[in-house]
Amino acid sequence: MHDHSHAHSHSRAPKDFGWTFAVTTALNVALVIGQAIFGFLANSLALLADAGHNLSDVMGLLLAWGAFAIANWRPSARYTYRLHGASILAALANALLLLVAIGAIIWEALHRFSAPQEVASGTVIALAALGVVVNGFSAWLLSRGSQSDLNMRGAFLHMLADAGVSVAVIVAALGIRFTGWQWLDPATSLVISAVILVGTWNLLRESLKLSLNAAPREIDLAAVRRYLEGLPEVAAIHDLHVWAMSTAETALTCHIVTPAGHPGDGFLHRVTDDLHHKFNIGHCTLQIELTNAGTCSLAPDEAV
Repeated sequence: MHDHSHAHSHSRAPKDFGWTFAVTTALNVALVIGQAIFGFLANSLALLADAGHNLSDVMGLLLAWGAFAIANWRPSARYTYRLHGASILAALANALLLLVAIGAIIWEALHRFSAPQEVASGTVIALAALGVVVNGFSAWLLSRGSQSDLNMRGAFLHMLADAGVSVAVIVAALGIRFTGWQWLDPATSLVISAVILVGTWNLLRESLKLSLNAAPREIDLAAVRRYLEGLPEVAAIHDLHVWAMSTAETALTCHIVTPAGHPGDGFLHRVTDDLHHKFNIGHCTLQIELTNAGTCSLAPDEAV
């Protein structure tokens, strides 16, 4: 017979970044409109590429904003964990959206190499400089949540990459003005695409892993196991699982064998507090078992 006890530690819901998303989205919508209009008038692919990337960022920001809003909906009989996983899906969608934008930029840049077009460098410099200011400010607003939340990090990386992209556009425009080399415009677009791709790959890989219930990369599973196995009251543990409930919250379940008897609520509270503060695992469920682990059908490592 097993004595089953569960201890839960709920982490705080993600902070409301609604105003941050509202400000950054509004700024980037205005920037996209300006860059698209003047990029077309100046005949600059680099500026249009920057506008296209900013447009993907606007859509990415809307995805991230919507994910945060959905994640805070009340739990239901069907979605007992609320819809926390929406933030993971938003991060994945952000990465895929960037890949589409990169493909479009590369395609047009290759076409421009075979048919160079004159670029109005002065207009390009002015609009790209505006892009540096807007994207730099947006990245600063998003930076406070980017360290602890993958969804916020995705939005932050979008803004940071765009600021760098705008700098590259300025450099290219200055090069065209002083040398007359029109091929610098599509060449800069390819460099922009390469830079964006590097940042996007990491975001895509991490969000895909989390969508498949992988443990977040900042969680040291071996250290978690050592901590639980090292508790004086614990003889053995099994069925240990750690996964991301959202881009900001991590959950853990584990069977703990305590042959000397139930260790009490104080033990459970202490362990869940330690897991939260030492490993940032905020939602823990611990199942106490008094008999040998071999009697539990979930004891083997391959059992799930």
